[in-house]
Amino acid sequence: MSSDIVALLTSGQFLIAVLVSISVFATIFTLLAPVLGGNELKNRMKSVATERDEIRARERARLASEKQNGRASLRVDSKDKGGVKSIVERLDLKKALADDKTISKLRAAGFRGQGPLNLFLFMRLVLPFLTFGAGVIYMFVFDGFPDKPTNMKIIYCLGCAAAGFYAPNFYVSNKASQRKTSITKAWPDALDLLLICVESGMSIEAGFRRVAAEIGTQSTALAEEMVLVGAELSFLSERRKAYENLYMRTGLDAVKGVTQALIQAERYGTPVGQALRVLAGESRQIRLNEAEKKAAALPPKLTVPMILFFLPVLFGVILGPAAIQVTQRGGIF
Repeated sequence: MSSDIVALLTSGQFLIAVLVSISVFATIFTLLAPVLGGNELKNRMKSVATERDEIRARERARLASEKQNGRASLRVDSKDKGGVKSIVERLDLKKALADDKTISKLRAAGFRGQGPLNLFLFMRLVLPFLTFGAGVIYMFVFDGFPDKPTNMKIIYCLGCAAAGFYAPNFYVSNKASQRKTSITKAWPDALDLLLICVESGMSIEAGFRRVAAEIGTQSTALAEEMVLVGAELSFLSERRKAYENLYMRTGLDAVKGVTQALIQAERYGTPVGQALRVLAGESRQIRLNEAEKKAAALPPKLTVPMILFFLPVLFGVILGPAAIQVTQRGGIF
């Protein structure tokens, strides 16, 4: 009985059926996820509102500490003693598996706070064992790659463990790249909107909040960052720190130029609208240059597909009727 089950699980038809089922499920999930997942902008704005409440609570704690001890304290004790956090703290995974670059990458991907960091470290700890176990089960229980020797199967299992160890890094890097792309595309429009708000007489905090409400349909990530900047400008003691945090979270050179201009305007009292007008024009020009660069790189990229796919079809259409006539006549002569 057990041999029949193993033969069924290792048969090609069963594996094809499993792969087809997974593909059908993935297709259905992809089609229904936008409907069942709700409004992404609404969910992200809700999380940003939670972040704003945390900033408010932290600043109130700092002010209370200043009254009691005469100095500021930005540390807030977390009451979450859940399983993931206890494992991370007990094994000291933050020291072993994370550094400042890891935290910066998580922020660039939109994961802020201690909770996402603990989950990231926990997944880096657990996934190698899970992928190694899955490789061992596939190689030795289901007799995967039967023509390979045992030492090669062990090497494949170790490769699965390495893939599980680096999988969280790849996921975070991918999310950060998608987030940067979204912010880069919507940044010139956001600067134009912020310029209109400032020149209409609104404060810079109200301008950021208004831009966040308008730009959310184009870029949820940028709307989230705008809300956070407005919250930090309202609650942080140094407004310069709010602009620096915006650059640290995004990591974009265009954002860095704007933050430096806003910091200088706050420090020296220069007109904010004039600086925003110049920076908005530069951002639009940079976006236009990027589009022209992609358009100029398109012909070399199309050369190989044209040679492989278009030219054979073209030759077949042109020479096909002549070849048919030649074969019907029995030859050229």
